[in-house]
Amino acid sequence: MKIGKVSENVLKRSILRTIKTKRREVLNGADVGADCAFFTSFSGEFPVICMQEAPVTADAERGNGDSGGDFMGAMSMAHLIQKCANNLAAGGALPVAVMITLLLPERAEEPFVRKLMEEAELACGSLEMEIAGGQTRVCREVKVPYAVVTGFGKSRTGGLRGCAPGQDIVVSKWVGLEGTAFLARYYHDELLQRYPGYFVEEAVRFDRFYSILPEAATAVKSGVCAMHDASEGGIFGALWELAEGAGVGLTIDLRKLPLRQETVEICEYCGLNPYELLSGGCLVMACEDGRRLAEALEGEGIPAAIVGKTTDSNDRIIRNAEEIRFMNRPQGDEIYKIAVPEIAGAERSGK
Repeated sequence: MKIGKVSENVLKRSILRTIKTKRREVLNGADVGADCAFFTSFSGEFPVICMQEAPVTADAERGNGDSGGDFMGAMSMAHLIQKCANNLAAGGALPVAVMITLLLPERAEEPFVRKLMEEAELACGSLEMEIAGGQTRVCREVKVPYAVVTGFGKSRTGGLRGCAPGQDIVVSKWVGLEGTAFLARYYHDELLQRYPGYFVEEAVRFDRFYSILPEAATAVKSGVCAMHDASEGGIFGALWELAEGAGVGLTIDLRKLPLRQETVEICEYCGLNPYELLSGGCLVMACEDGRRLAEALEGEGIPAAIVGKTTDSNDRIIRNAEEIRFMNRPQGDEIYKIAVPEIAGAERSGK
C-alpha cells in the first residue's frame, strides 16, 4: 500500500465495515473524518485508561510475505486486546472500548488489514467492547506490522483500596499458562515425540484461560483490596510488583502456587523455571479474607488458592517446606532464554 494514511475506500471497506459491537457509553466513535471519540460522562463512574502495544499478525497470514508478516513473531490482535482488557479488569474497571493505531510496512496489503480488523472486532465483540476509533498508516520506516491499543473502562469506586500488611494473597487458575501455550505451539512436533498427543494439545489450548475478567469481577464484589494480572516475569514477577507498588513484604508458600502438570513437564523439557514464565490468565489478589474470596471464586467455577500473606517488612520471602529464600527483583522472563525473536518483540512491549 502507499505511504501515508490508508485511502478512504480501504478505510470504509476493510476497517469501518468490520466494526459492529456498540456500547452506549460511546456517543460518536470510528467514522470517516472523525478526529476523536466522544464518551458519555459515565454518570458518576470513573474513567480508566490503559495501553498495550506490540508487533501484530493475523493468524492466517503468519509467515506470508505479502502481509508484511515474514516477521513470524507478533501477537494476534485478539491477544493484544485481551491484555488491555485484563489490565482494566485488574484495576477494578469494566472494559468499555478500545482505540487502535496500526502502523504498517509498505508491502502490507488490504486483505491483511481487513483480517487484522476482523480479528480485533471478534475479540472486542466477545469482551463487549467497542472499537471507538484509531489510525491506520503505512510508514516507510516500519518493517513489521505494529499496533497500539488504548483501552477505556469505567469504575464505580475510582480504584481499589490497595494492598496493606496482613492481607491474604490469592491467585486464580494456574501460573505459567501463557508461556506454556506458546512453548507447546513452538515445540509442538518435538513435544509429540515425548508426550501423548492429548497432553500437548491441551497445553496448546491454555490460551482459552487467558481472560481474567470473570475472576476480577467476582473479586471486586467480594471486597478485594488490590489486584495485579501476572504476565511477563511470571508469578514471581507479579508478586514482586504487587508488593513493591504497595511498599509491603510477602511470605509465599511455593508449594501452594498452582501449576498444571503440562506446565511442569514442558518447562522441564525446555529447561525453564515455571514461576518466572509468562503467566497471562493468572490474577494475583490481596484481600482481608482470602478464604472467603477463594470460596467465591470456586463458586463461579474459577480455581483459586491462598498462597501467602503480605507483611509489614521489606522482605519478600519464598518458603518451600523448611527451605527459606528471598525473592529477587525480576530480571526478565524465562521465555527469553529460548531466544525466540517473536517473543522478544511481542512481549517486551507489554507492561
